[in-house]
Amino acid sequence: PSMDAEALKKLNKNKKLIKKLARKYDAFLASESLIKQIPRILGPGLNKAGKFPAAIQQSDDINAKITETRSTVKFQLKKVLCLAVAVGNVEMTEDQLVQNIVLTVNFLVSLLKKNWQNVRSLYIKSTMGKPFRIY
Repeated sequence: PSMDAEALKKLNKNKKLIKKLARKYDAFLASESLIKQIPRILGPGLNKAGKFPAAIQQSDDINAKITETRSTVKFQLKKVLCLAVAVGNVEMTEDQLVQNIVLTVNFLVSLLKKNWQNVRSLYIKSTMGKPFRIY
C-alpha cells in the first residue's frame, strides 16, 4: 500500500493514527522529496516507533529495495543488557541460517566497545523451542 503527501496530511499529526500506522507495518519507504516533509507532516511519531522511512531514489528498483528492507536486521541497544534479534525464518536452509547467525553475531560484536569482552553469553532459539547456548 502506498500513501502520498495528501494522505499523510489527513493523519493531521494525530498521535493515535500515526501509532496505529507504525504498528501496522514493519518498515516504510519514501521518496527523497517526501522524506524531508515527513517530520513536518506527521511529527515525531514514526521516529519514536523506530520506523522512520528509508529513502528511495527514482532510479532505484522498488522490489529490490523492498527485499533489502525485509532482509535488514535492526539492533536497538538501549539501557538493557539483553538483546533479541530475528536471524532467519522457516523457509531458510540450515546453511543460510548458519551464515546469518555468524554474520549477525560478528556485526553485533563489532558494535560493542570491547568486542567479545562485553559478551557474556549467546543463545539461539526457535519460536517454540528451547534456547541453545552457542557462546
